[in-house]
Amino acid sequence: MTSGAVSVAGLVADVSAIRVGDRPVIVGIDGRSGVGKSTLARAIAAQTAATVIGGDDFFAGGTTLVDAPPEHLADLCIDRQKLLRVLEDLRSGRTAAWRAFDWEAFDGRLEVALTQAAPADVIIVEGVYSCHPDLRPVLDLRVLAKVAPDVREDRLKAREGEIGPWDRQWHAAEDWYFATLAPDTAFDRVVDTTDEYRL
Repeated sequence: MTSGAVSVAGLVADVSAIRVGDRPVIVGIDGRSGVGKSTLARAIAAQTAATVIGGDDFFAGGTTLVDAPPEHLADLCIDRQKLLRVLEDLRSGRTAAWRAFDWEAFDGRLEVALTQAAPADVIIVEGVYSCHPDLRPVLDLRVLAKVAPDVREDRLKAREGEIGPWDRQWHAAEDWYFATLAPDTAFDRVVDTTDEYRL
């Protein structure tokens, strides 16, 4: 595991070193909400022509408060089986298609239109739980994005406004997940994304 000031160029070099033959390299970028996973994924994709899969498409946790312990919330948050099928399709050189969670409607439904992703030499899946143990068998590079808690809180407030009880329940689930199933040692690279604008 390498941690700290790992540059985008360094991650791109990692991807190049991993790639053997025609099979795509699949990179997982995990981290708590608000740490800059999407920005990091875009920065890597800009240099590798990667296909980026957003983990939020696979949200399955519902739109109301759930009276359950954090480990249960962490388990149900993302439809990992659907995400795994998408990654396996892309890994095999097939176009992947799925119906994403409809965040605009925010009533539990999925979008009517299919989202599609074409095969590419590099596939990036970014989002909380993207390096879950269930997904690790198809990941070639596992990256954890981190920032100080106060920086993360400021970013979340700037992006989402008020952080209410619904958000807090998922933050508690994230805390459990990263303490239990995805500690720093489970990743190949740990990246400090405090200087997000430099990515």
